[in-house]
Order: sequence, then C-alpha cells, then structure tokens
Amino acid sequence: ESDTASEISFQFNKHKKTPSIGSHSSDMASVSSVSGSVLSVYSGDFGSVDAQGTVEFALDYDEKSREFQVHVSQCRDLAVVDEKKGRSDPYVKTYLLPDKARMGKRKTSVKKRTVNPIYNEVLRYKIEKMVLLIQKLNLSVWHNDPLGRNSFLGEIEIDLASWDWSNRKLNWYPLKPRSLSAVNGADHRGVMNLSIKYVPPGSLGKTCPKNPPSGEVHIWVKDVKDLLQLRPSGVDSFVKCYVLPDTSKKSYQKTRVIKRDTNPVFNHTIVYDGFHTEDLKDACVELTVWDHEKLTNHFLGGIRLGLGTGLSYGISVDWMDSTQEEVAFWQEMMSAANEWIEGLLPLRSL
Repeated sequence: ESDTASEISFQFNKHKKTPSIGSHSSDMASVSSVSGSVLSVYSGDFGSVDAQGTVEFALDYDEKSREFQVHVSQCRDLAVVDEKKGRSDPYVKTYLLPDKARMGKRKTSVKKRTVNPIYNEVLRYKIEKMVLLIQKLNLSVWHNDPLGRNSFLGEIEIDLASWDWSNRKLNWYPLKPRSLSAVNGADHRGVMNLSIKYVPPGSLGKTCPKNPPSGEVHIWVKDVKDLLQLRPSGVDSFVKCYVLPDTSKKSYQKTRVIKRDTNPVFNHTIVYDGFHTEDLKDACVELTVWDHEKLTNHFLGGIRLGLGTGLSYGISVDWMDSTQEEVAFWQEMMSAANEWIEGLLPLRSL
C-alpha cells in the first residue's frame, strides 16, 4: 500500500570505483505488511504517565581520551506504566543538544519489572571539550514496550557550559516533565520514519517468482515529523534519494510533494538492485528533505545510511559520515537479510 514504488538497477564497476545505472519500475505491494513505530527524544510518547522519581548519575570528561562520560547509576520511585500488572520496564537515554557534533543518542540496558532500576553503566561520547561546552545534556527515562510504544517517565537537562567539572560524584536529581528544548532545539530539523531491507542475490530460492538475480536494497520512506516551518502556510516538502558514490540523474529518486504539512506522510518505496553484500560496506544511502518552491528548493535536513568509515572503495570521501545511530541502523540491515528494519532517525545538516 505504498504511494509510489521505484526501482533502480545498481551495477558496481570495481575498477572505476563508480556505479553505472539503468532503471525500471517495480510493484512493491509486499511492503503493506510492515507496521510499527519507534520513538526518539524528538517525538511524543505514547504514555500518559506523570513524571516522578529521581535519577542518580555523575558526569566526567577524560582529557586524555577526549571522552565525555555519563555514569548512570540508578533510579528511584519511577512512575508505574502498566497499573494492572504494576510494572515498568525502564531504561535511560541521553542526547547532546542541539547535536552540533552529530553524536546521536546513547541508552542503557532495559531493567524489567521495577520502578527502582540499578544500571551502573557508563554512556560515552568521543567529543572535543570545546564542542561539548556549547551543548546541553538531555537525560530521559523511558518505559520500554515490546511493540515500540514507549512511555516517557521523566527527564533532566543540564547546560554543560555552566557545569562544575570538578564534581565527579554521583548525585540524585529529580525527574521533570517533558521540556520543549529537546523538541525545539536550535539544530532540531525533524525526524524521519523509515524501513530498509537487504535482499541478497538468489536468497529467496528458485521457486520464488520475484527472486532477484542480484542483491537489492529496499527503502521505504514512511513519514517525517516536526519539520522546520519556513512560512506561515507551512512547508511543501519532498524527499530526495541517492545511493552514493553515484550522484547521476539515474541514481536520483524523489517522492511526491506534500503541501502545507510539517508532518508529511510519503509512504514511498524505492528499490536499488545490482548490490552484492560487499558493496554495502562502500555505498551510502543519502535521504534529504526539501521545501519546494517555484524558483528554488530549500534544504531542511537529511540522513546518510552507511558504515561511516570515511572511505568508499578505498577512496576518502566526506559523505561517508554517518552518525552512530545511522551506522547501527545500516549494520542491523546488513546482519538481517530479507527482514525489514524500522527506525526513527533525526534529520541533520549534511
């Protein structure tokens, strides 16, 4: 039930280091079976639980390793999400806002059936001290739901510029209701909801009529939330897609334009074929969101899905710069052949 289905043939030439592409259309009715949702710090939560309780943590910066460390110790007296069963399955998540260093999120393990979880985990960021001091730490506690309908339990936000870095001790802090700064941060550009899948060559078996002779990467752009509103009437947005290193018109695909909506639903699928498993280490799927106007289009934000190694077929490239969250999303696709991997990724400047 996707809005549009496009398929691009992607044939890699190892000697030239660049792909040559031909295109044709494809029916992608199978994507209608995919459903679900994942939440991040940038989106609303499903629960209606009032924030309560406290969290114990300590902050430190290791000058030698240039590493920011958040030691999450424990929480006490958290809200109960499932009142019938009297349970919460909490975990702690951190973001650096407004994420100018593109560091993404960190989170602890999930502790089941407790409102007094003990973690004793260290969340680490490789970041220069001078960059860290212009950001804020957002630490939030969430109830983990198996279906992805996670509930917000409370948060605390710390301005790192004014933090006392001589204080390395564990301290208790009260959890507060949702603040607007995490949602409307200076660099917040919105969140893209999408699914991806890799189908290896011949993996579906000879009896399958749609068994691809070469590998395929399927990209299902579902929707985008909280886009920047550039004018009072809203935003007329569309999504562009390239598989880098190819930036030719044959690699280029785009969705239709959704008018006057900061939460556009695209439901658009694209298939790139000609992939071999080893190509996934060197290619990068770039998805960018644009505001459409008659004279010029305005860039709103984007994501790059790849391994983020800085290299493509042995050549140093600046676009192989995926964040940790984007890398983890791509790696999960690589390790789960023929399975849809769903994610909710924050848009960023590229």
